[in-house]
Amino acid sequence: MAKQGYHHGNLRQALIEAALKLIEEQGPQGFTLSDAAKSAGVTPAAVYRHFAGRDDLIAECARQGFAIFGDLMEHAYNDGKPTALRAFEATGRAYLAFARKFPGHYMAMFESGISMNADPTLARAAERAGAILLRAAEELTRQLPPGRRPPAAMFAAHISAMSHGVVELYTRGTPGARSPFPPEDLLETGIGIYLRGLGLVPPDS
Repeated sequence: MAKQGYHHGNLRQALIEAALKLIEEQGPQGFTLSDAAKSAGVTPAAVYRHFAGRDDLIAECARQGFAIFGDLMEHAYNDGKPTALRAFEATGRAYLAFARKFPGHYMAMFESGISMNADPTLARAAERAGAILLRAAEELTRQLPPGRRPPAAMFAAHISAMSHGVVELYTRGTPGARSPFPPEDLLETGIGIYLRGLGLVPPDS
């Protein structure tokens, strides 16, 4: 039975919330637009007043996810305080925290197959989130001599890949993937090894 009292704005968000729950429970490809409509308590026809199709709905879930992710990363980075190193490490922890707290958004962002260029607002939200990690990498690599300084974009991509791998294998419960260590410890030690290899962290720290 359709829920009563929806206005134009909150029906759209209700559909997004329904989709996020379905994504979390069944995966990004495991539900239909009709499922989302039913979960939100409206007819499938009502969905098309707000979204062109399922991919459009998932893209909006991803856009909102990137907006939240960007806010968390910016807060963690804290303008590079107290030090470039500590701020950089904080962004890694924020990645894991986001994946834990917002699994539906995370899956829409990284596991749905939606192109980041599906919509200009989605592209901008994704770029903003990525730019925070890039800025953190740029500030940290400035401490290295120019001849030993990796491209900041490569540095950021390495850390992003490491964070994503820990999330996929050990934070989101991938079947068969178990670790005797907490995901936070895995990521922190992994980043530490990477930074020591660059000479950004003393060997005994």
